[in-house]
Amino acid sequence: MSFVLGIAWLQQQASLYALPQLAYLVAISLVIYALLRHVFLYCKIPKFCLNLHRGTLTFIVGFVWASFIAHQYLGTSLPSSLENQDITVVGTVDSLPLQMLEGQRFFFAVERVLDERLSPAVRAHFPGKISLSWYFNGVVSHGDAPPTVQPGERWQLKVRLKRPHGTVNPDGFDYEVWLLEQGIRATGSVRNDKDVSNSAAISNQRLDAFVWSLGNVIELGRAKLRERIHAALPEDQYVGVIIALVLGDQREIPQSDWTVFNRVGIGHLISISGLHITMVAGLCAGLLAFLWRRSFFTSLSLPLYVPVQKVAALAAALMAIVYVALAGLGLPAQRTMYMLLVVAVALWTGRISSFSSVLCLALALVAALDPWSVLSPGFWLSFGAVAVIVFAAGGQLRPNAAGRWQKAGRELRAAGRTQYAVTVGLVPLTMLLFGQISLVGPLANAIAIPLVSFFVTPFALLGSILPSPFSVIFLKAAHFLIQVLAIFLQYLSASSVAVWTAALPSFPVFILASVGMLWMLMPKGWPMRWLGGLCCLPLIFQMPQKVANNELHVIALDVGQGMSLLLETSHHRLLYDTGPNYSLESDAGSRVILPYLKGRGINALDMLMISHNDSDHSGGALSLLKQIPVDLVSSSLMLDSPIVVQSPRHQRCQSGQGWEWDGVRFEVLQPAPVSYDSNKWRPNARSCTLKVTTQYYSMLLPGDIEAIQEDELVNSIPDKLKADVLLAPHHGSGTSSTAAFLKAVAPSLAIFQVGYLNRYHHPKSEVFSRYEEFGINRLRTDESGAITLQFGALLQFSQFRKEHARYWYDQ
Repeated sequence: MSFVLGIAWLQQQASLYALPQLAYLVAISLVIYALLRHVFLYCKIPKFCLNLHRGTLTFIVGFVWASFIAHQYLGTSLPSSLENQDITVVGTVDSLPLQMLEGQRFFFAVERVLDERLSPAVRAHFPGKISLSWYFNGVVSHGDAPPTVQPGERWQLKVRLKRPHGTVNPDGFDYEVWLLEQGIRATGSVRNDKDVSNSAAISNQRLDAFVWSLGNVIELGRAKLRERIHAALPEDQYVGVIIALVLGDQREIPQSDWTVFNRVGIGHLISISGLHITMVAGLCAGLLAFLWRRSFFTSLSLPLYVPVQKVAALAAALMAIVYVALAGLGLPAQRTMYMLLVVAVALWTGRISSFSSVLCLALALVAALDPWSVLSPGFWLSFGAVAVIVFAAGGQLRPNAAGRWQKAGRELRAAGRTQYAVTVGLVPLTMLLFGQISLVGPLANAIAIPLVSFFVTPFALLGSILPSPFSVIFLKAAHFLIQVLAIFLQYLSASSVAVWTAALPSFPVFILASVGMLWMLMPKGWPMRWLGGLCCLPLIFQMPQKVANNELHVIALDVGQGMSLLLETSHHRLLYDTGPNYSLESDAGSRVILPYLKGRGINALDMLMISHNDSDHSGGALSLLKQIPVDLVSSSLMLDSPIVVQSPRHQRCQSGQGWEWDGVRFEVLQPAPVSYDSNKWRPNARSCTLKVTTQYYSMLLPGDIEAIQEDELVNSIPDKLKADVLLAPHHGSGTSSTAAFLKAVAPSLAIFQVGYLNRYHHPKSEVFSRYEEFGINRLRTDESGAITLQFGALLQFSQFRKEHARYWYDQ
């Protein structure tokens, strides 16, 4: 445990110690440990103190080990000088490709770089593994049809790369650390060949159909299994669920289905979980034990040479290794595999291991091999669930029931106690990680666990390996059961009381609730177990942090190349724009805005203002409207827009509108009402321009207005333009932020919401310099992450990448 805590502590650091410093740290720790050990033994100090000192040493070892691994990975990051340059590389497809409507995405293991411009030193430290997207737009290869890559193929590709960079927001997914965990030190896209008349000049071409290696064989096997499932279920709605249960690849499950699964608390089942690994490994162990006892129906007397228990444990461990490899090495699967391996080693070496020791060894193995796994919710939920079950079962004495029915009743009660322990025991951790718990989860799991574990998963596995037509029969049966289960889950999810949400708790509140949870799970006879429930009340009823009256809290979210800001007063919340579409399957609404709102405990919006129709401003609107109640939508969209149709109540934003919330004044300065009667204006020209004024400060949100609209504002209402904070118009494009407009607004701070190395090159260098010439402090979300502003008696701001600095940012 100390070793794992040392690894976890490293992942909270803003920078890494240099390798010589780490060596000194280890040497000094060992010397101090040796000296204190002799002092403790000589002075007969209690053994507890010596164990505590050993724990400190292993904590340092964990910290140093994780630091060393981090240095190794970060040392192969793409040099900044190579960003956004076309480079030809040769390598192999290193993962199961994700097929999308607009192309495909896959990992690529680089073998060599075919670019004479690069020095030998740069080539030697070029990233060994990169993430590529290959979009099917135009001619992409020599031939009539775009290629579909397969694992293990060797390709020569012309690519354009960036250093690992993602959006960084409170309570959001950290894409950069996920890339680091995968060993990805550059991301990019495959560049299209322009001239296909000369085949010798083609950069993108397959060199070898397959390159033999263990990893490639595994990934190709996974690809073939996925093809079999798609062939058997070509148009079926839940084919992504079947693939997730067989291969652990959850990328084909749509967000709408994930919403249902998470609301009813069965998301842990829609993957290759530890329960599934144990079931398959147990079946394999049982079959081999049956055959071994009978010496495979020969006269060899095999149990006399090797005991049945050892053979069964070895079979279970080997089956787990094979299954986990096909499953893509998910954390729950790894945990179960290592536990089975530890048990097998213990049996073969004659060691007696308690279950808690097995669990801790598996915990240490997972963290040692993947130091960044401690940042994954799945890591803590997986090991936490098993730990809770062990803790709850420790005080239970099983009755010596006789007879079949008594045994069945005993097992049913044990299953009920286990479900109760997991439900209660994971409440603090679930609230800390997600800010919500499923109230219908126990009922949903009581139906889903046996159905998925004992019917759907075995049917799906059999259907994946059996020959046709049996494969189709079993896969169709598995899909039918999932369909039936989905109907039941959708009914539960639709209930208004399906989920309890609250703000993410502080760490002291989490510790208090965890102690209360342990108190509740104590065995019968423990005094006043109900006190544990009282300890959980602050966790469950945690309220969002309130803004003081007459004050304003604003966060400019890091949504990439797009715009989205949340404005909060004491009792009201307004979201200005909803960020971009990232792909046909995801957008800023579901990936950035909703996680932030849930983390804050915000369950409704008073107003959603969409400045105009461009997708980088309205891309996440539909996702938000489906997930969270919105009282009013204000926009400049056409009345037949899907967003307007979906809105519960809509009004057009236009100059002259104004209102006051909790002592804060809101005014719409543009567009003019007559602009809606004209067809000559682009959507940018009709951007909803919002002025927000507190007692001491003000902020101007102009959307994507350009020079013409800026000139209209300067000439018509110059007295209303002055503001302390300006959201840079049109992300700092060359068609906005004129000198006259900046002079009229005269802000002290400007915010640029832009994507990292975006294709529009926003903000333009000359525009960015213009702000500096006016003495305006400039912040940009691609460098700062989410930017928080507090308008009180003082104007304060913070940058999330600096406030929450981690060593992998900008490495």
